[in-house]
Amino acid sequence: MSVYVGNLSYDITREDLERVFNDYGSVNRVSLPTDRETGRPRGFAFVDMGAEAEEQAVIEALDGAEWMGREMRLNKARPRGSRNGSRSTNGNYRRTSF
Repeated sequence: MSVYVGNLSYDITREDLERVFNDYGSVNRVSLPTDRETGRPRGFAFVDMGAEAEEQAVIEALDGAEWMGREMRLNKARPRGSRNGSRSTNGNYRRTSF
C-alpha cells in the first residue's frame, strides 16, 4: 500500500511526513528521494500505509491541501515502469505539439 505525494516543499523531512500521515493510519515506511548533487529532497515522496482503507482516507483528505506553501498532490503509487501514454510502444517520446 503506497501513496505518491507530489509537489512537496524542498524543506520537507521524513519526520514531517510521518507526523501528518500518522493522523490517517499506520505509516510503515516513508521514502523521500533526494537529489544526488545537492542532497535536498526532490519534491515528492512515497508513503507506505498499513491498509488500503488508510491509503484511501489520506488521499481523500490531503490531495490538493496546502502544506508548507505548496498544494500537495496525492494518488496511489503505480509500479515502476507503468506510465500511461508518456511513451510510445517503441520507447520514443510522443510528440504532443507541432
